[in-house]
Amino acid sequence: MSFKTDIEIAREAKKRPIQEIGAKLGISSDDLLPYGHDKAKVSQEFINSVQGKENGKLILVTAINPTPAGEGKTTTTVGLGDGLNAIGKKAAICIREASLGPNFGMKGGAAGGGYAQVVPMEEMNLHFTGDFHAITSAHNLLSAMIDNHIYWGNELEIDERRVTWRRVLDMNDRALRDTVTSLGGVSNGFPRQTGFDITVASEVMAILCLANDLQDLQKRLGDMIVAYRRDRSPIYARDIKADGAMTVLLRDAMQPNLVQTLENNPAFVHGGPFANIAHGCNSVIATTTALKIADYVVTEAGFGADLGAEKFMNIKCRKAGLAPDAVVLVATIRAMKMNGGVAKADLGPENVDAVKEGCANLGRHIGNLKQFGVPVVVAINHFVTDTDAEVQAVKDYVESEGSEAILCQHWAKGSEGTKELATRIAEIADAGVSQFAPLYKDEMSLFEKIERVATSIYRADEVLADKKIRDQLKTWEDAGYGHLPVCMAKTQYSFSTDPNLRGAPTGHSVPVREVRLSAGAGFVVVICGEIMTMPGLPRHPAAETIGINGEGLVEGLF
Repeated sequence: MSFKTDIEIAREAKKRPIQEIGAKLGISSDDLLPYGHDKAKVSQEFINSVQGKENGKLILVTAINPTPAGEGKTTTTVGLGDGLNAIGKKAAICIREASLGPNFGMKGGAAGGGYAQVVPMEEMNLHFTGDFHAITSAHNLLSAMIDNHIYWGNELEIDERRVTWRRVLDMNDRALRDTVTSLGGVSNGFPRQTGFDITVASEVMAILCLANDLQDLQKRLGDMIVAYRRDRSPIYARDIKADGAMTVLLRDAMQPNLVQTLENNPAFVHGGPFANIAHGCNSVIATTTALKIADYVVTEAGFGADLGAEKFMNIKCRKAGLAPDAVVLVATIRAMKMNGGVAKADLGPENVDAVKEGCANLGRHIGNLKQFGVPVVVAINHFVTDTDAEVQAVKDYVESEGSEAILCQHWAKGSEGTKELATRIAEIADAGVSQFAPLYKDEMSLFEKIERVATSIYRADEVLADKKIRDQLKTWEDAGYGHLPVCMAKTQYSFSTDPNLRGAPTGHSVPVREVRLSAGAGFVVVICGEIMTMPGLPRHPAAETIGINGEGLVEGLF
């Protein structure tokens, strides 16, 4: 049986004018800033006007560790949002924007799939409303102003060896990880070693996704540490006098984007920090706005629950005063088989034993999420090759873990395939049984917070960090940053820092290679193992098969 591709399905969407979508949430056309007919930004004036309303119920969608077999977290987020609307609930979706890097690399876009998609799919996966370009420009404006300040006499006495602010680009480009700038003589400045990160790893991206309004945005931008003097005292972005101009560049990007699902339900798509490098959640302003105007808000956190959900709980909820009412943990039979040792090429035939073997990864995530005091429901994202016996094996295992699993067929059937999940999630959210609490207290030391995540979530035996890293953490604590949460940067493919170690490994260590203070965003980035803040392209990047066909339509996006 042949199936339509995601982009073919998206092109057949019967989209409604964006003003109609806004009206479903009580947003008037005057409060929408249209980008064409099918997408718009929501005005700050409207956002301010709804702050006195009560919050709706917040539902987090997360997943097991990603595998090449696919899990479908965004697809399930969209499907659940549609399912809630289909059973008569007033629901909205909040997801992240797509980065061009993985879109042209190997991961693809971020609009869902099958009949559970957000549209317009092509624009969302490409330039969309220009938010990422604005973030890239604001970030690199600061880079230019730092080098310019040094060139014109260095009044702030910046130690050129201790400029910590790198440049960014929204593309996977390993050649730019380590670079030397200002070559070519006196007129080009003073040569120094630096490098590029991908835009979604920028602290500016993290700040935009955590700020409440433009004033908060500018304060956080000004708080960013960009360099140090010889006496190790910090230089802030406001010292360079860049925070005002950066805020101007980000003014429109700060406003959430409203689009729609294939079933014409509202979806906020805003912000996009990576989940293994940054905190992996859509913007606070989009989520909090949606909670004021919808009864149920379905949001997602990037990659597996050990990364995205952990950061959603410990960073986003902590910073924004949010608390999830229920959590959906996405898993697939195919991924269970891979975690059970089956190669990708052999996933088709029934293999109940491998499913049972691979369920250890699922069970680890269930246990981890319950540590936060939240109720967990497993969504089995259905594939046509799944057998009844394999599905039942997962359901039985999840029940033994004190939770429940529901088969979902939203990829093929849209909301019709998630009505059971939507009904159960609404019941749980309405019951008010969640007793959410972050994993650690603000008062703990930074290294204790790292250890808490490593031992409680990754189930590691120890954290390996040399004296230089421990001393750096202590220096930041002495400077008043000890209360910040930690943002763990590690591989998404395993609970460990070894991407090839699947399942639910124990007896491993977490090596900390580097720590970075994101003073404006309000967290400390802890880089573990071999994780890169500028990814590279695979041997055969998706870009090789992306193009425009004879009808003028984009092909190859997925």
